[in-house]
Amino acid sequence: MKNLPGKWFFLLLVLLFPLHDIHALDITITGAEIGFDFRPEYNRSFYYCQDFAIFGSIELNNRYMFKSGAALGHVGEEFDIKAFFSGRFTPLVGKNLNLSLAYIHYSIPGYQMRSHSILPYVSWDGRWAGFALGTNLRFTGFFAEPALFESMLSFSGYVNFLHNDRIVAGIKCANFYDFYAGNFGSYWFSIYGTLQLHKHWALFSELTIMQSGSVALSATFYGFAYRGGVRFIW
Repeated sequence: MKNLPGKWFFLLLVLLFPLHDIHALDITITGAEIGFDFRPEYNRSFYYCQDFAIFGSIELNNRYMFKSGAALGHVGEEFDIKAFFSGRFTPLVGKNLNLSLAYIHYSIPGYQMRSHSILPYVSWDGRWAGFALGTNLRFTGFFAEPALFESMLSFSGYVNFLHNDRIVAGIKCANFYDFYAGNFGSYWFSIYGTLQLHKHWALFSELTIMQSGSVALSATFYGFAYRGGVRFIW
């Protein structure tokens, strides 16, 4: 059972991305990025939490993007580990429609807890608005117990109210991001901004309010978080 998530991930990756066609293409790096984030959080379960993350991405031929990252931090008094790997395929060059597949690992060693999420999703990324919709296939285990399988809807949507060559700012509602995929009723609202300092350097900032237990359009306040960091783009 413990090897099942990895096997499913690589099987879906092969099915989703036509990698056999890459050999016939002239491979060109059309974009790359490396970044660092710091994320303090306060929630009703663990009180103060924080993590430090590093990540990077590479885009090939304006059609294929691969991104990976790792984060170390703590929830309450317990140490936690996060990591992800994702791939994105754009069927039509120059269009905003994408097919993506992500693998997310999350563990809290002190509770002998480990979670593996396999997340295929479709996204449309526009200049002023966009969305993502998919299914989170999650395997979660505690101590020596067998892993529990769950399938749930994953969604994300954003609207930019400012977008120019130097500043991008907007609002977002989602229940997943690169390092974490939550339950359907566990989602958050964010306001974010990116400031382009230089051709290659940018600052990112995001303030988030988290909700939980949403039923029939009602929700319970769960916590808030801030995420800030720097990106180097080339």
